[in-house]
Amino acid sequence: QQVHAEIQVTREWDFLTVDTPNLDHATQERLIDALQCVSGVCFFLAVEGYEFDTFDDILDKALALFSERLIGKTFVVRCKRSGKHEFTSHQVEQYIGGGLLQKSDASGVRMKGADVTIKLEIKDNVAYLVRERFDGIGGYPMGSIGSVLSLISGGYDSPVASYLTMRRGLTTHFCFFNLGGRAHEVGVKEVAYHLWSRYGANHRVSFYTVPFEGVIAELMRSVDNSHMGVVLKRMMVRAAEHIAQEYSLKALVTGEAIAQVSSQTLVNLSVIDHVSDCLIMRPVVTMDKGEIIEIAKQIGTAIFAEHMPEYCGVISVKPKTRVQRERVEHEEARFDFSVLDDALDNLKVERIDNMSFEAAVEVEEFEFPVGESIIIDIRHPTDCERNPLKLDQKNKVIMIPFYKLSEEISQLSESEVYSLYCDKGVMSRLHASFLCEQGVTNVSVFRPNA
Repeated sequence: QQVHAEIQVTREWDFLTVDTPNLDHATQERLIDALQCVSGVCFFLAVEGYEFDTFDDILDKALALFSERLIGKTFVVRCKRSGKHEFTSHQVEQYIGGGLLQKSDASGVRMKGADVTIKLEIKDNVAYLVRERFDGIGGYPMGSIGSVLSLISGGYDSPVASYLTMRRGLTTHFCFFNLGGRAHEVGVKEVAYHLWSRYGANHRVSFYTVPFEGVIAELMRSVDNSHMGVVLKRMMVRAAEHIAQEYSLKALVTGEAIAQVSSQTLVNLSVIDHVSDCLIMRPVVTMDKGEIIEIAKQIGTAIFAEHMPEYCGVISVKPKTRVQRERVEHEEARFDFSVLDDALDNLKVERIDNMSFEAAVEVEEFEFPVGESIIIDIRHPTDCERNPLKLDQKNKVIMIPFYKLSEEISQLSESEVYSLYCDKGVMSRLHASFLCEQGVTNVSVFRPNA
């Protein structure tokens, strides 16, 4: 995501330098947030750089940055140098440390276990003071490890599994098996788009939609009820392997966690894996549900899971937790595999940054707020906080996240005119269309620079 047009990135030997102009507080926060979402970044430092002639020049800057932080605290100064100087790093540490002790309200200097460590780096005639350290998400740079296909259903587990592969440096494409329901497809596209835009927007990935309604119908006709869950997973793995081979993706990713549901026992997972020669990765396989939900909250996908439309067309009454491979193959022998072939023939492939949400009703779009219309910001709450919507006009702006829009729109005045807003106009167009389908006619889309 672009935070500011004048930011420049320079590659050094073992780190990157991000040079920024004078940024306001909100833009600084957006930059920090963006850097914390880049895979391969273990940590980064907020650094102030100053040219200096004497040690006193450095001391003055250190006092301005750290005097309040040192009140009642012990501290130590650590200095690194590069370039030719007539002084040593130890001399810098002694001078700056002594000056801070005299001119601040610090309680003292402590060489080990200090409350505050002041880090200073000198390159030629420029002194860099480390203002703050931030943790990144770690892993490896996106795309450096390879490409995978994540089977995503939109609950808690599969988005977290997708995030973990993205964090590890794997370019993660998304595969959705539509079991019947436009609302579910739209919901899964929303969460996939959120993951991509926040953690992998510098890479172009695809969203694969496989129409599985026919597969479900054939499965319910031909397979014993107690084996439906495992057979369905095997059909999905077969289809996903076909897609992975077709598009040169090296592994499949699922959100399965051991013993979380009946199909996810060791025995059943082994039988499911047998239909594919492709590596199947399960990043959350040993996690408790609570751990998965906590990560989902941290990365912003929990809200999607809480409001995800469910499709429960395949529920075994007494599912087998320890299926026998021979029995499963016997059940599949009655399955008409031409139905699976038809599903793959109708595979839909979209670039995730250009996905179609198939809005059923066209709605008006405006580049500027119309009259006294009220702008409804439907973005994810973290996006609103990170990059608040600012208008030149005096139109009122209210925030209703997209997942609450349907239930809260009825509480708004029918005499007002509302325009929905999101970053790229995709989600606002979709949800405005949904509202129009439901008979809400006083909505449009506000899309700046459309």
